[in-house]
Amino acid sequence: MFLQSIGLAVPARSFAQADVLQTLEKDPTFAGLTEKSRILLRKVLSGKNGIERRHLALDEVHEAFVFQPDAMMARFRRHAPELAGQAARQALTRARISPENIDALLVTTCTGYLCPGLSSYVAEILGLPASASLLDLVGQGCGAALPALDQAAALLDSGRARRILVACVEICSAASFLDDDPGVLISACLFGDGAAAALLGTAPPTSGPSVRFAGSSRHSAPEHREHLRFDHRQGLLRNLLSVEVPSLSARHARTVFDRACAAHRRRADEVSGWIWHAGGREVLRALRREFGLTEKDTEPSSSVLRHHGNMSSPSCLFALDHALRNGVPDGIWWLASFGAGFSSYGTFLEVRR
Repeated sequence: MFLQSIGLAVPARSFAQADVLQTLEKDPTFAGLTEKSRILLRKVLSGKNGIERRHLALDEVHEAFVFQPDAMMARFRRHAPELAGQAARQALTRARISPENIDALLVTTCTGYLCPGLSSYVAEILGLPASASLLDLVGQGCGAALPALDQAAALLDSGRARRILVACVEICSAASFLDDDPGVLISACLFGDGAAAALLGTAPPTSGPSVRFAGSSRHSAPEHREHLRFDHRQGLLRNLLSVEVPSLSARHARTVFDRACAAHRRRADEVSGWIWHAGGREVLRALRREFGLTEKDTEPSSSVLRHHGNMSSPSCLFALDHALRNGVPDGIWWLASFGAGFSSYGTFLEVRR
């Protein structure tokens, strides 16, 4: 399977962390939190946590603190199809492929629910053929891009499709919450909104870099499920995030990488590009320690985190696009994501420009 192109989309408005804090401090929600919680929010939003700005599907930042189920679902319903459609259309434009040549569309999300699924709406926006296969993958959290790519590879290998779009979209602002749980508070300070789409085919593109998917692996650890998952409270999604997430991310990422190396006869010293899900500053630090990497090695992910925050499932495709455009050396790359469950995924890429 080859990558034909990547398309990216974010909401029009972005907000500096300091602006979010300034507005939050004036909101009644802030006064209702404990002093310990208020101190934590001030520390995360005003400190150097690796995030400068986040794009959010809001007209004004105070809308982020309106925790009403109908309003938040309306935000997802309005913006998720729109952003996924924008990213997918950009991928098609970059590859100079028309919508009628797409055989399948896979859409991932965890921040809202529609029935029929998002794939139905995105297919309509793009004008895909009515015969195109549509598949929605839900509930896989931040790691969802890689299993979706695996499903695309299976469809291509089976001969049932020649060109496939995979779209990852998250409206994290429709799944935020504030209470006195530290993990919930930190989540509200980390996540941004965005979408990424990968156009995939059985042959390399006629122009641009050649990126071939060259062997993947995965690992599920349900014994660590309670460290990272969604819960429901008062009709709202509520992200559970423990302090162990950075160390767990690094540990399971190592398991997946070692498994992939054994299965596909690769070595760590062959890897010239490390493309990680931008889960957070502490997650990237833990990955650098585990794999003996430098800050330069994780720069594609750090850049995504700095300008967009953690966008959940689209983040690793944003980082891949950044790496392809910003001088990461050709050769063998490692693309990895991880998230709810606890789940971890990775794939080798052969990159030639």
